[in-house]
Amino acid sequence: MVKRMSKELKNVKILGTGRYVPEKIVTNDDLSKIVDTSDEWIYTRTGIRERRISEGENTSELSTKAALEAIKASEIAAEDIDLLIVATCTPDKFVPSTACLVQANIGAVNATCFDISAACTGFLYALNTAAQFIKSGQCKTALVIGAEVLSKILDWNDRATCVLFGDGAGAAILTASEEEGITSIYTKSDGVKGLVLNCEALEVRNPFTPLSERNNSFVSMEGGEVFKFAVKAMEESIENVLKSSGNSIDDIKLIVPHQANKRIIDTCVKRLKVDESKFYVNLHNYGNTSAASIPIAFDEVVKKGLIKRGDKVILVGFGGGLTWGAALISF
Repeated sequence: MVKRMSKELKNVKILGTGRYVPEKIVTNDDLSKIVDTSDEWIYTRTGIRERRISEGENTSELSTKAALEAIKASEIAAEDIDLLIVATCTPDKFVPSTACLVQANIGAVNATCFDISAACTGFLYALNTAAQFIKSGQCKTALVIGAEVLSKILDWNDRATCVLFGDGAGAAILTASEEEGITSIYTKSDGVKGLVLNCEALEVRNPFTPLSERNNSFVSMEGGEVFKFAVKAMEESIENVLKSSGNSIDDIKLIVPHQANKRIIDTCVKRLKVDESKFYVNLHNYGNTSAASIPIAFDEVVKKGLIKRGDKVILVGFGGGLTWGAALISF
């Protein structure tokens, strides 16, 4: 049965946030003992000092812990959640979805659950999807999670990729509201260029198909192409949500970008002609956690008190697919 909301509740706001990262900290010096690299080589090229790596916790477990934090912050019960979306490219299983596993873990017995795959932009895609469900009246309260255990799809002998990524999860509770909340959302995709950031799944194997010689499913990336795409995508996404919401960059308190590479963020700062302090960066602590990076960073912003009621914030990201987008939020 479709759950209809009051006609007055036309907006969607973020009620609370949460995050969780594994306890294991792996520094650049630690990685130098595994591959031919160094702290100086990694930091000057990426801005990363360390990352969190799972010692056995899978994506659903990270998601569950972040979800419980968001639920606590929102002061709701798990039974109040009627939509649960997990954005991930590293699910526990093909079936069931990570979202259904989280549902069982937290007791969200009234939720419709599914996963979204949009790589590093996944949380924004999930945020957009949940917002449309709420606006249409199909649900009132949604749990949106971005979570990854990227360490399980990395080639730990490839210094070009294994130094970039980390594991973690971030979550947000969305609800129908009379107050202004998510003001504008923009998402785009370009599948033609998708293979510049790639990770193979299972190959076709059956009695009627010859086996290929491929024997791995690791992340591969054309770094230069990704860099050029990322800068353009972030600038385009920010400008779009500003225009569609009638705001200027000066109206924005903070921009929370996908945490992939400090050089990408610095280039975007210069192109937008803003002070670097407007961009929140925690990349040095976590590396690139893909779909988890934006919600982890946003939860830090909230918990540190860096934004107050009424402040405008932009969440912006880009990722494999290729995918990109942004959301402008009145906090």
